[in-house]
Amino acid sequence: MSTKLYIEDTYSKSNQTVVCDSFENEIILDQTVFYPHGGGQPGDTGELQWNDKAIKIINTYNNKDGSIVHVAADMKDIPRSGDTVITSIDWVRRYLHMRMHTGLHLLGSVLKYGVTGGNISSEKSRLDFDMEEPVDKEYVNSQLEKLVSEDHQVTSSWITQEELKKKPELIRTMSVRPPENANNIRLVKIGSVDLQPCGGTHVKSTGEVGKIVVSKVEKKGKRNRRVNVKLMN
Repeated sequence: MSTKLYIEDTYSKSNQTVVCDSFENEIILDQTVFYPHGGGQPGDTGELQWNDKAIKIINTYNNKDGSIVHVAADMKDIPRSGDTVITSIDWVRRYLHMRMHTGLHLLGSVLKYGVTGGNISSEKSRLDFDMEEPVDKEYVNSQLEKLVSEDHQVTSSWITQEELKKKPELIRTMSVRPPENANNIRLVKIGSVDLQPCGGTHVKSTGEVGKIVVSKVEKKGKRNRRVNVKLMN
């Protein structure tokens, strides 16, 4: 199982580590700052360097055994088991994902409905809500602006499966649930505004989100409203 440095410090951009295994164009590291695709957040991209060589990483995903797989741009020359490598993520892209992810938690705190789906990208993101009534864009935007300006601290803690079962209200997402095979579940807290299970990467405070606005609302069914947001700076 790969050590997830991105959980310990979401601002880590690089680390030195050892290759545990590699095959074709996929590489497993002992520890990594690369976030793997999951929870609607894309896997990190970046670069690995070793022995005066370098290779681009175009995706990262979770393996079934708990390891994290780094997908290289090609399989011509990749580091082998036992090689020491220097990792570096595309920080500009990752930081946008962090701002977006925290922004979506703020959106969910404004629209207090069950979440049926979501997606994060550096250009735009969305949440799908289990709701019938129309979304008041002006109201939502004003609330998002208020929450950002209040600069709430974003922190994380851990809860056991048994503790989570006693607090089902913490789970906002209807389409994705925390893994039942995990002993401990990570909680992300935004001041007194929001608290929910989340394994993604976030900024340290809502002020870092910057200006985030609802760009479009789509009706995707009788009880489904898709709310798209984008960053304005």
